[in-house]
Amino acid sequence: MKLRRALPIAAVIPALLAMSACSGESKESDGRKPNASANAKSSEEKEAAEAKRLGALDGKALEKVAITGRTAGFDAKKIAKAEVEAGRDMKADKKACQPLASLIGGFTHVPAVSTVHRSLQPGEATNATVGSMWLASHSADDAGRVMKELRAAVTACPKGFKTLGLTYGKVENLPAPKLGDEAVGYRITGDIGKQKVPMTYTVVRSGGVIAAFYGVNMLDAKKAAIPEPVIKAQLDRL
Repeated sequence: MKLRRALPIAAVIPALLAMSACSGESKESDGRKPNASANAKSSEEKEAAEAKRLGALDGKALEKVAITGRTAGFDAKKIAKAEVEAGRDMKADKKACQPLASLIGGFTHVPAVSTVHRSLQPGEATNATVGSMWLASHSADDAGRVMKELRAAVTACPKGFKTLGLTYGKVENLPAPKLGDEAVGYRITGDIGKQKVPMTYTVVRSGGVIAAFYGVNMLDAKKAAIPEPVIKAQLDRL
């Protein structure tokens, strides 16, 4: 039995991202409108200009440094943009908890210049930890603000919050790895029907890049965090 299948796919947005590559890399639709390429190019040019103005990485540069393939025992696979967008603009019912809600959706609460996502699947079938990661490119000041306000949210929201009709009933601070310029670790417990789903997050800042790692293990919550070797491998590429 492949233990990674123990995760209920409808649990939370990060779970959907984590499971999207179980059967292979997600593909973008080929049914594009005639002007789609022109619009995409215009969007990329605007993004590149904004990144240059802020001293940040644009989408192409961020894509190049994101881990892909087997890394420290996990397979990192790209996620289709349409699947990623499902988590954008998630709103918490408590303003102080918004940084947590945004990360559940796969984005930072402070708009990034660009963001790239990967699903993370364990290479060993007996490893029940699955997850996802994303890199968000900001100016150095905005990246620092993301971490400051995220840390404050973990402290302010111990009893959780609601978003998209889902209840997250508990937020716990966890030890953060001594990696990057600063890091935050925490666990959020989602109430999915009658089931409690503990989700572990490790968020690291390296310059203006926020690297967020989400992990869940339905058999042992204490093993849910994405291992440090995976995190370090990603940070080494920045």
